[in-house]
Amino acid sequence: MAEPLDDDTLAFAHRVFDLARAGAADELSDLLEAGLPPNLTNDKGDTLLMLASYQDHPTTVRLLLERGADTARVNDRGQTALGAAVFRRSPASVRSLLDHGADPDLGSPSAREVAVFFELADMVELLDGEERAQS
Repeated sequence: MAEPLDDDTLAFAHRVFDLARAGAADELSDLLEAGLPPNLTNDKGDTLLMLASYQDHPTTVRLLLERGADTARVNDRGQTALGAAVFRRSPASVRSLLDHGADPDLGSPSAREVAVFFELADMVELLDGEERAQS
């Protein structure tokens, strides 16, 4: 069994997740450069990429993707970063995620299901455009 994390480590982890939520790309870049794993995950299965996507921070999304963040990670609720970006109607984040291999049909609900359910025609068009480009 793993040792429980000490208070300082937990505080640092909370700060890192808050940076992703706030879109603090410069600070995250420094931490990633120092060795912070780009796929760091919180207790709900949310990655830094998911949090930045949900809070509509395309610059931070792009940074994390360029540093190796995995677009195929699914949180404990079955959600993906692409699904979060679609829900937030963030074309820049959606394009970055798709350019880095995000699957519109991964997750439950998938990004495509989110776009259809919420009648986000612009997002459906973006996702469908990716499907045509891969054909």
